[in-house]
Amino acid sequence: MLETTRYETSRRLRGTVILTIGVSLYVAFIVWYFSLVDASAYAQIADSVPPAMREAFGIQTIGTIEGWLGGQIYTFVWLVGLGIYFAYSAAGKIASDIENDRMDLLLSFPVSRSQLLLEKFASMVLPLVLLNVVVGGVTYGLVLAIGETIDPMHLVLAHLLSIPYLLVCAAIGTVLSVLVNRAAVAERAAIGLMFVLWLVESAVGAAEEFSWIQYISPTHYYSPTPVLIDGTYEVMDSGVLLAGFLGLLIVSQVLFQRRDI
Repeated sequence: MLETTRYETSRRLRGTVILTIGVSLYVAFIVWYFSLVDASAYAQIADSVPPAMREAFGIQTIGTIEGWLGGQIYTFVWLVGLGIYFAYSAAGKIASDIENDRMDLLLSFPVSRSQLLLEKFASMVLPLVLLNVVVGGVTYGLVLAIGETIDPMHLVLAHLLSIPYLLVCAAIGTVLSVLVNRAAVAERAAIGLMFVLWLVESAVGAAEEFSWIQYISPTHYYSPTPVLIDGTYEVMDSGVLLAGFLGLLIVSQVLFQRRDI
């Protein structure tokens, strides 16, 4: 049981560690830079930006350490960067095995397609946990190191609430992975789709006549900056993301079961 998950996890370990270190170093730079800048000047700049742009880029209160982290790290890195990363990583899971003629061999073992897909998806738990735990701890420690304070529970919530969002991103990549035969096509499609979904919510959805379209984007249901600032979040949003994740995973199972390999 779980041999595929263990194998896929071991393959991802080195890349996950490198990514975690890279993100932690970026956090260190952003926190250090905040200690040098004039926060009030940045706050005035943010006030001059249109409300829709402030919402899209998470810079509602960029003059505080919470708002700074929300705009510089949790919007760009977590919401956009890691969303694309998880979708991209999942998109190559099945398609690469099909493209390289490994899928026939894998399915010759006593394992069902459903179990194989779930075990491959389960390998995404490693980067999901490691990034949230390590980067969260690094962020809190660095904020204290520069003499600032941040509510630890708000920081923990920002990371916990990102899990359903990142699971949806990975599930989107999985659906694409079982739809096509070439990993590169699935991966590029995942990158493009996640970027378009972010634009749909942040730009197109800001227009009153197209406000309904923002509800199809997973980014609409995870807003890290308000969580960091005052712990504001909607439980229903996480529920929608979890339902979307399960729905996409079921769709990928059905498509994988029916496709000819």
